[in-house]
Amino acid sequence: MRDPKERGIWMIGTADDAPQTLWQAKLDGAIGLVLGAEGEGLRRLTRDTCDHLVSIPMLGSVESLNVSVASGVCLYEARRKRAGTQR
Repeated sequence: MRDPKERGIWMIGTADDAPQTLWQAKLDGAIGLVLGAEGEGLRRLTRDTCDHLVSIPMLGSVESLNVSVASGVCLYEARRKRAGTQR
């Protein structure tokens, strides 16, 4: 993670207790998405290395997503914002 950061890539990690949601986050420019294990989330040092933390808003009784689903949600939202279709 340090190498991409040195190249100007912002590392955005996911955490259920993040100060802002994925919907609120600025996802333009060069970013790297950092996702943790289902239920456990990011390790402390990985979390500390991230430039920003965001949460994925969930409805109902869903407590966590597996990493492939969380990745898809994050990538879709980044693409949606870049396309200018922020509905």
